[in-house]
Amino acid sequence: MSKKASPQTWWEKLRGITKKDQRYTLQAYQFVFEALDYTTQKMGKDLSSPKEEERHVTGQQLLEGIKEFTLKEFGYMARPVLELWGIRCCEDFGEIVFNLVETGLMGKTASDSREDFKGGFDFKTAFDDEFQIKGKFNVTFKWEPSRTKYR
Repeated sequence: MSKKASPQTWWEKLRGITKKDQRYTLQAYQFVFEALDYTTQKMGKDLSSPKEEERHVTGQQLLEGIKEFTLKEFGYMARPVLELWGIRCCEDFGEIVFNLVETGLMGKTASDSREDFKGGFDFKTAFDDEFQIKGKFNVTFKWEPSRTKYR
């Protein structure tokens, strides 16, 4: 990610992206930046290094970081929040990343492509089926539909 642009220019570019490609909200782009930061820190990357290999994160690494960060931030609400922002599959993250790359707000290497985000993980499986509440408590709930009708 390039931090050379002034805040005003950065926001102008980001707003320009959301006007040009209205599939994703401003929040979606902000979230990708936060997920990239989470991923690079988790991997021990040095973003200030002049060496690309010391700061670069692949598309697959970013997707794994996005999945972890999304669950950490939103828990069982992960998928609905992402869908609210226009993100429904891993390929959407690739579109967001490359929209940022094309405006100079994020960098890439020669080997990076949108294809890196295809087939990353299934949202339903990752955010619904495999979601687990963590803690030392026992939560049980038995759902019984009400037999009364509302008038």
